[in-house]
Amino acid sequence: MFHANPALILNADFQPLSYFPLSLFSWEEAVRSVVKGSHVVVAEYDQVVRSPSTVMRLPSVIALREYVRPPARVAFTRFNVFLRDRFRCQYCGEQHLRGELTFDHVVPRAMGGKTEWTNIVAACSPCNTRKDKQVWKPLRVPLEPTQFDLMAAQRLFPPNFLHESWLDFLYWDSELEK
Repeated sequence: MFHANPALILNADFQPLSYFPLSLFSWEEAVRSVVKGSHVVVAEYDQVVRSPSTVMRLPSVIALREYVRPPARVAFTRFNVFLRDRFRCQYCGEQHLRGELTFDHVVPRAMGGKTEWTNIVAACSPCNTRKDKQVWKPLRVPLEPTQFDLMAAQRLFPPNFLHESWLDFLYWDSELEK
């Protein structure tokens, strides 16, 4: 029953800490953090938990009491490269699952290419194999993304489960209904 009630975690500015993966706590972690005082309840499920001295509705959205500043620079990782490139091969344009993509040097290392944001793109295995040690022009110029760039990219890949109480916090920049 309760394993299906995760809580969305927001920063103190009411923005999710992460969209991909979505920042979630299990119901146990959410209750523990609220009782400890590090988080406040923003929205609740209908289900309750009981202890000998307390009855509490399960939190569906919680927020940190103190703002956590995101890192100034985005970590240079394979996953962040794939996310920056929207999980699309930068040569053929096809979208792929994470396990179907490779990390490709636009200018091959054999030709002096460096392993850095501006020389690495996501590529599918067939394109990467065909490209070999040639220089191909990617569909988008590879740039170092900002934290905001990756947050925008993360919003494009919603998880399988989104509780209705989360929607106001996850898609705050979506078009409003008339």
